[in-house]
Amino acid sequence: MAGGITETGELYSPYVGLVYMFNLIVGTGALTMPKAFATAGWLVSLVLLLFLGFMSFMTTTFVMEAMAAANAQLRWKRMESHKEEDDDDSSTASDNDVLIQENYDRSEKQPILSVQRHGSPNIFEIADRVEMGQMASMFFNKVGVNLFYFCIIIYLYGDLAIYAAAVPLSLMQVTCSATGNHSCNVEASTKYNDTDVCWGPIRRIDAYRIYLAVFTLLLGPFTFFDVQKTKYLQILTSLMRWIAFAIMIILALIRIGHGQGEGHPPIADFSGIRNLFGVCVYSFMCQHSLPSLVTPISSKKHITRLVLLDYVLILAFYSLLSFTAIFCFHSDSLLDMYTLNFTGCDVVRLAVVRFFLGLFPVFTISTNFPIIAVTLRNNWKTLFHREGEMYPWVVDRVVFPIITLVPPILVAFCTHDLESLVGITGAYAGNGIQYVIPAFLVYCSRRDTKLVFGPGTVNKHRSPFRSTFWVGFVLVWAFSCFLFVTANIILSETKL
Repeated sequence: MAGGITETGELYSPYVGLVYMFNLIVGTGALTMPKAFATAGWLVSLVLLLFLGFMSFMTTTFVMEAMAAANAQLRWKRMESHKEEDDDDSSTASDNDVLIQENYDRSEKQPILSVQRHGSPNIFEIADRVEMGQMASMFFNKVGVNLFYFCIIIYLYGDLAIYAAAVPLSLMQVTCSATGNHSCNVEASTKYNDTDVCWGPIRRIDAYRIYLAVFTLLLGPFTFFDVQKTKYLQILTSLMRWIAFAIMIILALIRIGHGQGEGHPPIADFSGIRNLFGVCVYSFMCQHSLPSLVTPISSKKHITRLVLLDYVLILAFYSLLSFTAIFCFHSDSLLDMYTLNFTGCDVVRLAVVRFFLGLFPVFTISTNFPIIAVTLRNNWKTLFHREGEMYPWVVDRVVFPIITLVPPILVAFCTHDLESLVGITGAYAGNGIQYVIPAFLVYCSRRDTKLVFGPGTVNKHRSPFRSTFWVGFVLVWAFSCFLFVTANIILSETKL
């Protein structure tokens, strides 16, 4: 997510890249969207979903343009260093030249000067994976770089808190079967309080915190090591996710078709917009992972069209999932984690399907938690790193993992309100990552490109929203949303 220039990885076709982007965007946020839709009203929710999808697509094109500009600048530096070598007639390269040569061995196979003579803008080809942190270092000043890392860190903390709450919550709902919604004598729409009995003398909130402790003990230690998600684990979790989504949509459609739909959502309820905004922003989040997603695509000629197609498909999917949910279940009975609405016998008779949907977040989220935790830990290291200095062993192996793990676990201990966690994470840190950072990246990269290559240079991957007006529009929108959400929270707390 952050860092510098990393290996491109194995190349894949544009359509495989489209699938990867779809899988990246559609994640935990989608499971909290139905309740947010029901709370804000179906018409308001649909309009806001479409608009936020458009805004996310725009900033995605901003990031891709900045990636192309970063690639061009690094190629230009390599060309300049080669000129100096030729002028000096020296075979010894400086440390910077060696670094550039190592990172650009593959791109050196094509002679850029000869390509340029034929009028091809290949200098802007996205061939090397320049991570967001490296782009921030290239285009921002020191304050901007620190603010970038601060925003990324806050977002990752929110991510971990959501994951840490979602797994114990799902386990609590599934295993509190004696008096919970797995009893076939109890409807899935029945609401429970945290103080209700789970099993024996154990209350539901006690069961939740026990599962949170077990979750922390099992997955927390991975924060102290380096882990990565394997290809086969990624395929397995993606397969489980799509099976679960398909089952939920089909079951909801069957209930509605049989006249068993209980939902009568309002057209508009503006009190629910705050959480809906955060949930939608969180559910369209992909900008921070674009370098690792876009760079390995073998042909990027029509990349903008493919990304647009991806967003259209995602909008259709989110609409289908949310509308079937809000018309199938009563607004008051929709749970924070939508999968948990399918754990009652009145909805699903097959016990295997009930348990699969109830435990689905446990399997998928548990595989992601260590990856996000290690990413957050590495971002902390990068933020405080000083050139030429090494961290003491205790700081590197103990302090950074602890400050990574403890805050989200404490948040999850205090609350399991997933809709609020997703809403706040999306409305604040997500606002910065999805709107503010891409807008400043594209603005600064355009300015630097003009200085380096001249005002007439055309970036082949430039955004369709090339006017400065759109950059200003995104920033004004982000600031307005920040003020609206903050004012809404303050007013809500004042009423309480």
